Amino acid sequence: MRHKVAGGQLNRTSEHRIALRRNLAQSLIEHETISTTLPKAKHVKSFVEKLVTLARKGDLASRRRAVALLNDRDILVEKDGVLEKKGTIIGKLFSEIGPRYIDRKGGYTRIIKLSNTRLGDNGRLVLMQFVGNETKASKEQQPAKKKKGEASKPKTDK
Repeated sequence: MRHKVAGGQLNRTSEHRIALRRNLAQSLIEHETISTTLPKAKHVKSFVEKLVTLARKGDLASRRRAVALLNDRDILVEKDGVLEKKGTIIGKLFSEIGPRYIDRKGGYTRIIKLSNTRLGDNGRLVLMQFVGNETKASKEQQPAKKKKGEASKPKTDK
């Protein structure tokens, strides 16, 4: 019987599941949106929600608990072929993501199902992102629109 047994096995050992959950959560915190399969996204969603709840508290005990759950790592950015340290995952979680959701009671992430599937096993792909990040994502994806009057009028120099 599977009474009160939460989460799926994902055909992995327990150590592999823990590593997968940590890596997906770290990538989501670093990039704020990731593309993965539906079962993996559902598995990691509750873990990330609990981390954001810890980040909302912001005290030292919460920070230590998050480090124990997540394993802090550096965020590296490439500039001119050289990797530079931008910060850490826990630092970004507690300084940027936690304060963003201070007034929200829950539901910090969303899963958007994509139309395409994975090439190897035809797995259903989804986009997992933080809620409230849609304005940033939509501006990056869509080019700037021209007004109707600007496109039809020829430019004249007078």
